[in-house]
Amino acid sequence: MEDSNSFSAYNSPILPELILILGLIVILITDSLFDGGDKYWSYSVSLVTLTVSMVVLLLQWGEEPVSTLLGTLRINNSSNIFRLLILICTSLRIPLSVDYIRCAKMATTEFLLFVLAATLGGMFLCSVNDLVSIFAASECLALPSYSLSGCMKKDVRSNEAAMKYLLMGGASSSILIYGFSLLYGLSGGEIQLQEIANGLISMRMYNSVGMAVSTIFTIAGIGFKLSLVPFHQWTPDVYEGSPAPVVAFLSVASKIAALALATRLFHIIISPLPSEWHLPLEILAILSTILGNLIAVTQTSMKRMLAYSSISQIGYTLIGVIAGDSNNGYASVITYMLIYTLMNLGTFARIILFGSRTGTDNIRDYAGLYGRDPLLALSLVLCLLSLGGIPPLAGFFGKLYLFWCGWKAGLYLLVSIALITSVISIYYYSGIIQLLFTGRDERITIHVQEYEVSPHPSVPKNSIEITMILCAVASTISGTLMNPIISIAQGTIL
Repeated sequence: MEDSNSFSAYNSPILPELILILGLIVILITDSLFDGGDKYWSYSVSLVTLTVSMVVLLLQWGEEPVSTLLGTLRINNSSNIFRLLILICTSLRIPLSVDYIRCAKMATTEFLLFVLAATLGGMFLCSVNDLVSIFAASECLALPSYSLSGCMKKDVRSNEAAMKYLLMGGASSSILIYGFSLLYGLSGGEIQLQEIANGLISMRMYNSVGMAVSTIFTIAGIGFKLSLVPFHQWTPDVYEGSPAPVVAFLSVASKIAALALATRLFHIIISPLPSEWHLPLEILAILSTILGNLIAVTQTSMKRMLAYSSISQIGYTLIGVIAGDSNNGYASVITYMLIYTLMNLGTFARIILFGSRTGTDNIRDYAGLYGRDPLLALSLVLCLLSLGGIPPLAGFFGKLYLFWCGWKAGLYLLVSIALITSVISIYYYSGIIQLLFTGRDERITIHVQEYEVSPHPSVPKNSIEITMILCAVASTISGTLMNPIISIAQGTIL
C-alpha cells in the first residue's frame, strides 16, 4: 500500500473532488461579479465540472489502493465505483433542474452550489477511513441536502420538509456518533477503521456488551440515512414537500453514499462479529421490504409512493450487504445501485415534467396521459416496469443477481420474502400503468384534458425530456450488458 501524504495535484487520488471544489469556487466568484445576468452559464460550469471529474476518475481506474491525507481517506476500486455512481447521478439530475428552477423562480446559483457541495460530501463519504472523517463527510452531504429540501422558501411544505429532515438527520448523526465514540473507547483510542478492528481483536472486545451497544447504535444511525424501517419516518414527508429535482437527488445519491459507508464499516469492523449479528440487519431488510411495499399500495401521491418504493428497494440491497464479499454480495449491491440510479432518475424525470405542466403529482391525475403525451407515458411505463423487476428490463437482471447472491449466502428466508414483496410492487406499478392507458373520458382528469400537447410529441424539446429518454433507454438496455457490469463490480476491492 502506498501512502501519499505528499502528492502532486495533477496526480492526486482525490483530484475528482478537487475539481468539484474548483467548480464551486468558479460558480461563486462568477455569480458575485456578474450578479443579475443570465444564470444558464452556471449549469454549463456545473456539467463541465462533473464531466471532467468523471473523466479523471475513469483515468485513475485500476490503480493500486492508496491511503491519502494522513490515512483519513482510502482510495480503491470499491470507493471509485461508488464515487462514479454519485457523479453520474448528479450529472443526470442537473438537466432535470434547469426548467424547474426557471419556472419556480428559485435562486439558481444557490441551488447549484448546494448540489455540488452535497456531491462532494457524498464522494468523500465513499472513501473515508476513520471515524472523524466519516462524521465530517456525512455532514458535508447532509447539511446541503437540508438546505435543498427547503429551497422553495415560499412553499410551506418545502419549509416543513427541511425542518423534519434537519431534526431527523441531526438525531441520526447523534446516534451514529455515539456508536463511534464507543468504538473509539473499546479499541483503545483508535480512529482508523482497520486499527479499530485490530484493537477490538487484541483487547478481546468483540464479545463485550459495549461492542453490542456500539453495533446497535451504528446500525441505527446508518439505518436513518438509508431510510430503513423503522428509521424511515422522515422519508415520505421530505419526499412530498421537497422540490422534485431535490427528491431525485436524495433518493439516489444519498443512498449510494450511505451504502458505500455501510459496506466499508460492515466489512472491516462488524464482519468479525459472530454470524448472529446478521439477524438485526435481516430484520431491518424484512421490515423495509414488507412495509415499504404494503404502504406504497395505499399512496395517492407519486412522490410519496416512490418514497416507500425506495424504502423497499434499499431493503433489497441490504441482502447484498449481509451476503458480504465472499458471496459477491457487495458486487450485487453495486450492480443494482447502478441500475436503480437509471430507472429511479428516469421515473422522477417524468414526474418533474408532468408536474411542471399540470402542477400536480397525484397518481389519479395521470389517467389517460397516453392519449395526450405518448412519449412521456411510454417512457414512464418502461421505468416503472424496470423498478418492478419485469423481464427483460434491467431491473429484473439486477434483482436476479442480488437475490441469487443472497441465496448462495444462505439467506433463504430473506430472499423468499423479497421475492414475494417484489410481486406486491408490481401490483401498484401496474395500477399506475393502467391509469396511463385508460380510455374512458369520465376517468380522465381536468389536468390531462388541459395538458399542453406538442405538435411533435415524439421529439424531445428540453433537458428534462432528453434526460427522461436517456434514462429510459439506459434502464432498458443495460440488462443486456449485465456480464461486463458484474465483472467490473466483482473486480472492486474493499
